[in-house]
Amino acid sequence: MRQIIIIGSGPAGFTAAIYAARAGLQPLLIASSVEAGGELMKTTEVENFPGFPEGIQGPDLMTRLQEQAEKFGTEVLLDDVTSVDFSGDIKKVTTGYSGDFEAQAVIFSTGSAYRKLGIDDEERLSGRGVSWCATCDGFFFKKKNIAVIGGGDSAMEEATFLTRFADKVTVIHRKDTLRASKIMQERAFGNEKIDFVWNAAVVGIDGENSVEGLRLEDTVTGELSTLPVQGLFVAIGNDPRTHLVHGQLELTSAGTIAVAGRSSKTNIAGVFAAGDVIDDTYRQAATAAASGTVAALDAEHYLAGLEQARLAAELVSAS
Repeated sequence: MRQIIIIGSGPAGFTAAIYAARAGLQPLLIASSVEAGGELMKTTEVENFPGFPEGIQGPDLMTRLQEQAEKFGTEVLLDDVTSVDFSGDIKKVTTGYSGDFEAQAVIFSTGSAYRKLGIDDEERLSGRGVSWCATCDGFFFKKKNIAVIGGGDSAMEEATFLTRFADKVTVIHRKDTLRASKIMQERAFGNEKIDFVWNAAVVGIDGENSVEGLRLEDTVTGELSTLPVQGLFVAIGNDPRTHLVHGQLELTSAGTIAVAGRSSKTNIAGVFAAGDVIDDTYRQAATAAASGTVAALDAEHYLAGLEQARLAAELVSAS
C-alpha cells in the first residue's frame, strides 16, 4: 500500500509530486497512457510561467516538471485510471493495465478536456478538418483558409500560431468583443493574416470527407451565412475531468470538484483535489502548480495526523 497516489500529470499533479516526494512520501503519479503531461503538451510557447523570461514550449515545461518530480523519488506510471473507490479509509485506484493500487491519501488532479461545439458532423469530421489542437494539427493546413472558434486567450493563441501555416485565419466569436487578455488581442489584431467574424455561431459544417465550409448564424439578427474554409479549430474552453468521481466527491455548480476554502480538501477525508479540476476561473499553469503545492502540503499534514493517531493508539494499548 502506498502513502499517496496522485492522479493526473499536468502542472498540478507534477508539482504535488515534487512536494510529496521531497517530504519522503514516495508518491505514485498515474499519468495517462496517451495524454501524459496534460493540456500543456498541446500548447506552443508558454510566456507567463515564472522562471522562464524567454518563454518555454509547453511540452518542454512538462518534461522538466516530470524530471524534477522523478529526481526526488516520484514513480510515474503511464496508465489510465478506470475507476476509484474512496469509500473506505484506504483509497483504491484501478487502472486499465496495471491493476489496482491502494493508498492512504489521493490527490486528484485530472485537469480538463477540450469543450466541443456539439453540432452535427463535428465528430465525423474530426481529424479531417476539425481539430481542437493547433500545435498538433496546424502543419496539415499549409496555404489553406481555416477558422478558429472562440474569444479567449486560447483562441487567440491558436489563431496566431496557425498563421505560420495558413494563408488566412478567421476568428469566429459569438459576441462583438473578445474575452482574451489585452496582449493576446493586440497580437491577433495586428496580424494581417487574421480576420474576425463577430456575433456569429457555427451551426453546421459542410463537407462529405473533409471540411469545406461553415454555416454561420448571426447571434443578433439570426441571419444565416456560409464561410468557405478547409479547417476548423475549436477553442471555446474546457470542462473539468470529473467523471471518475461522480457520486463520490461533491461538485460545484460549475462542475468542478468542491474544496474547503483555500485548501484542497474534498468532502472525503484523505482525498484532495488540485488544478483545473477545482478551478473554473483562473485556469493557468502557474495557478495549477500552486494548487498542486497546496494539495501536497494538505496531504502531508493528513498523513502525519494518521501517524500520530496510530502512535497514540499504540501507547494506549501498551498501557
